[in-house]
Amino acid sequence: MAAPTQYAALGRRKTAVARVYLRPGAGTFVVNKRPLDTYFPLAWNRKSATAPFDVTGTSGQFDVLVNAKGGGTTGQVEAIRLGIARALVIFNEENRKPLRDAGFLTRDPRAVERKKYGRPKARKRFQFSKR
Repeated sequence: MAAPTQYAALGRRKTAVARVYLRPGAGTFVVNKRPLDTYFPLAWNRKSATAPFDVTGTSGQFDVLVNAKGGGTTGQVEAIRLGIARALVIFNEENRKPLRDAGFLTRDPRAVERKKYGRPKARKRFQFSKR
């Protein structure tokens, strides 16, 4: 059976969802039809998004196409990172251990706690007055 021409995976974080497609290629990285540099101007965001390639030693082997929606920049970056890590495991099962050790295959469950009624925020209370 022939190898697939693309590896697809889904990544989520907070309210962000990233559909990631890896295709064998020269290493172009496109997020929502824009290059990675313009979509994420901060260097640490770009480094975090491409970290799974550094861990597995597959930098420059894949063209990455991402559709990201929801959340903010940090949520989208971490959703993209999870999606890339999952797609690399589909590509080669031997990538699972290094990605798992780096913590890239674990979906971060933390999200904003809902606001409770009768309070100004989720946990904050109004000032208490004894008299």
